[in-house]
Amino acid sequence: MLTDPTDVFIYLAGLLGGVFWLTGLKRFQPLFKVTPAVIYAYFLPALSTSLGITPQSSAAYDWMVRYLLPVSLLLLMVTVDLRAIVRLGGKALLMMLAGSLGIIIGGPIALALLGPFLPNDTWMGLAALGGSWIGGAPNMVAIKESVGTPDSLMGPIIVVDTVVAYGWMGVLLFLSSMQPKLDAWLRADTRELDALDGRLTEVEGKRRPMEVRDMAMILGLGFAAAAACVWLGDRLPALGDPTIISHTTWTVVLVTTLGLALSFTPVRQLEQVGASRAGYLALYLMLTAIGAQADLKMVVEAPLYLAVGVIWLAIHIAVLLVVARLLRAPSFFVATGSMANVGGVVSAPIVASVYRASLAPVGVLMGVSGYLIGIYGALVCAWLLSLVAGL
Repeated sequence: MLTDPTDVFIYLAGLLGGVFWLTGLKRFQPLFKVTPAVIYAYFLPALSTSLGITPQSSAAYDWMVRYLLPVSLLLLMVTVDLRAIVRLGGKALLMMLAGSLGIIIGGPIALALLGPFLPNDTWMGLAALGGSWIGGAPNMVAIKESVGTPDSLMGPIIVVDTVVAYGWMGVLLFLSSMQPKLDAWLRADTRELDALDGRLTEVEGKRRPMEVRDMAMILGLGFAAAAACVWLGDRLPALGDPTIISHTTWTVVLVTTLGLALSFTPVRQLEQVGASRAGYLALYLMLTAIGAQADLKMVVEAPLYLAVGVIWLAIHIAVLLVVARLLRAPSFFVATGSMANVGGVVSAPIVASVYRASLAPVGVLMGVSGYLIGIYGALVCAWLLSLVAGL
């Protein structure tokens, strides 16, 4: 097992580099047409942890998520056409809310089905899981404290959160290669999305070769701004008792706001030399750290809880698909709206970028909106779970 954080980082970086090197080899082209390269950036580190090559927890993972996330968010938001994205706002927000509704009702239904086979206080653990799936880890902690979830219940709940949520993310990455078929089944109207995608990709024709000066500016801006937002986020007060707006939430809000502000300045011209590509690289490198924490052997540790999680997620997916059919929303919004809930701002831009390479900022904005409304939806879900448990 690799234990030194530097060794772990080098291994993950080498793994990511190897995956993308293979995408350029002709013999592997058919494989990567069916399965996106990014899915291997996630599952190969997970397999490495399951085989004992990498640890399930490491300071390297903590650092990568803490700093590479804001670096990627900043570089992606700097290049965004905010006015164009706002025109998608209504449909994007409705799909995000549909995903939240699926989580709110899915948990109580799953508990009603399998509750007789689980301990009486299971609803408290599921309430914490609902918090994680509508707003991320800060909401999980907030709901745990609110309902008094015993620490003994958090073990299997964290297994479900890791295995089911990240497993679903892997499925979404795989399904990205089937977008035309999914859009046809959804009767999706993709005109607005195609137009936005076209406008945002027009810059490809304006690119010039990256020079050392450009690379230094991109890396300097990304890491300096990220470090500043992390530093300030750590010093802003956590809000709520229990915590609803955490220091991490502040960092995400700060770096997203700063990136959007810079998109209206000449800094946006850095996209001509590939600023967003550097953002994607940081995002995918962070994905390897997420994958390495998802030990596949954990699947056998809590089978009944995992069954609850699978049923819960299936209801969430069903609600999204029904609403998408009614709105004629593209599969991009189904996948990104789902990850904006289940995975939050960390995972939503990754999924968004795989479905539409230029639209990762949409995933960022949907993920941030999930943070903002998550606590209210999670509290409703906890209340419904308590009602089911009392029946």
